[in-house]
Amino acid sequence: MQNQPAIEISALRKTYENGVEALKGVSLSVQPGDFFALLGPNGAGKSTLIGVVSSLVNSSSGEVNVFGINLQKQRSEAMRQIGLVPQEINFNMFEKPFDICVNYAGFYGMDRKTAILRAEEELKRAQLWDKAHMMSRTLSGGMKRRLMIARAMMTQPRLLILDEPTAGVDIEIRRGMWKTLREANQAGTTVILTTHYLEEAENLCRNLAIIDKGKIIEQGPMKTLLAKLDVEGFLLDIEGVLPANLPQIDKVSIHATDDHTLDIEKPRAMDLNHIFSQLNQAGIQVRSMRNKVNRLEELFVKLTGDTSKAA
Repeated sequence: MQNQPAIEISALRKTYENGVEALKGVSLSVQPGDFFALLGPNGAGKSTLIGVVSSLVNSSSGEVNVFGINLQKQRSEAMRQIGLVPQEINFNMFEKPFDICVNYAGFYGMDRKTAILRAEEELKRAQLWDKAHMMSRTLSGGMKRRLMIARAMMTQPRLLILDEPTAGVDIEIRRGMWKTLREANQAGTTVILTTHYLEEAENLCRNLAIIDKGKIIEQGPMKTLLAKLDVEGFLLDIEGVLPANLPQIDKVSIHATDDHTLDIEKPRAMDLNHIFSQLNQAGIQVRSMRNKVNRLEELFVKLTGDTSKAA
């Protein structure tokens, strides 16, 4: 199993009883130690794919192997390799975080003494040790999310699957969770992430796949795919207030985000000095500029046509 992919999916199909074909022959490989993003618009098949891999949904045909273990034939052994953090909070709100973690480990055959030691370790890592013996319903939304990650890590899974783990939490908590996930990945855990926040995927993940209408439409290294973009975006800070009518510049998309900021997209080959010259002629003085951070969003919209991002 040492040289096997963490996940090897071959010609996977899923048709529900109502006739909806959610997966249409999906093939995908994730290597051990990777931090991998699975993105797609609503209804793309992303949740169904995660459901099949985590053994919550039965496939119609195709094959899934987890570190060389066939999921369909050796389900229990394959599932021992996986830790799942689902999108919905799914623990007993009237249990304590400590008990949630210990009991979870027990389901996988871990002895209680070991489970107690692991629970303390994971709750401390999740910065929840001071809440270990409080009712879980008293935790904030961000704490509940961190508890779900701590619970999933109790069995030291080789593969951690997270379905929008930072949904609904503020940026400070989200960045704290990023640190936790990076540490788990650096320790050798393979991570597969689905997320609504494309900035999150761009910051964390080395490789990605985009699924749309039940098919993988693009996959590969993050840097390679982003390099395919033939446009680049900038935010320009303007001196004074922008005029009501902005200049039209050939092959350049330009609009105001507020009274003092312009959002522009231009062909990579176009010199910025040409744009600055046109703006100067229109009486617009650029004070400073910065690159638009989220190039992944541009790629996502280009490939799927979905402007609502990877919801």
